Amino acid sequence: MQGRSTFISPFHRPRCLAAAAPGGKAKLTHPGKAILAGGIAGGIEICITFPTEYVKTQLQLDSKADQAKYRGISDCVKQTVKGHGVRGLYRGLSSLVYGSIPKSAVRFGVFEALSNYARDENGRLDSTKGMLCGLGAGVMEAVLIVCPMETVKVKFIHDQTSTNPKYRGFYHGVREIIKTQGLRGTYQGLTATVLKQGSNQAIRFYVMTSLRNWYKGDNPNKAINPMVTGTFGAIAGAASVFGNTPLDVIKTRMQGLQAHKYKSTWDCAVQIMRHEGLSAFYKGTVPRLGRVCLDVAIVFIIYEEVVKVLNTVWKTD
Repeated sequence: MQGRSTFISPFHRPRCLAAAAPGGKAKLTHPGKAILAGGIAGGIEICITFPTEYVKTQLQLDSKADQAKYRGISDCVKQTVKGHGVRGLYRGLSSLVYGSIPKSAVRFGVFEALSNYARDENGRLDSTKGMLCGLGAGVMEAVLIVCPMETVKVKFIHDQTSTNPKYRGFYHGVREIIKTQGLRGTYQGLTATVLKQGSNQAIRFYVMTSLRNWYKGDNPNKAINPMVTGTFGAIAGAASVFGNTPLDVIKTRMQGLQAHKYKSTWDCAVQIMRHEGLSAFYKGTVPRLGRVCLDVAIVFIIYEEVVKVLNTVWKTD
């Protein structure tokens, strides 16, 4: 008996061929390595970029309704240095150093853990899944690390503008905040922080995943030069700034010393719009753009390079 012939479409690609990508299956990053590399990258980055974060926060706290104190970025820097010296630009750094290390550790650890499950059989992560993994990482870091860290930082920076600053240092400040407002005092603006961090990392990892996939083409293991990684990181950072600066302004107001003026995140947004106009939602965009582009570029470069070193001394395959 003669067997029937089977028609095979010219567009059909057998799974065995599809799996044989030029560079083989993409290597996955162990979450443990991601946590360690992320923490190192976060600590180095914040020490480099903090002055721009300080200026951005000051400009966002400078409400027109309470008579604006600064005329712009340079005026803010000039007044700070004149009144407190160059060290004034680093007020609140300790709270971010203590927070940036675990923040980046959680971010990259959660992202790699989620993305390892989301990749296809070749180990490739598409842009949409990269965005969702970034969203999950952003929400997790917001709840565990960023909200209390940012609240303390904003209160420290805002306290410096007072006639008689009341916080003498990081531990004294945290102790006073908890003493007067309870643990809840370190979680002001949680909703805005979750929205900000979630959208931040969703945008950044979407852009980074898209650019990496474009650069690597059909070879998932193609090496990326650190300068290229830094460029991709800067682009991802810029995209997140333009995408969610309004949320950053609302979060900053909700965490400042005048947070009691707002009944909720929505009320804060309404009051800013009513008293200061739409442009107030983009206060601090320029210093934030400079800081974030540098921030994301540095973090991704250091993260990738530390992972490479860890891969040589820590075998997880």
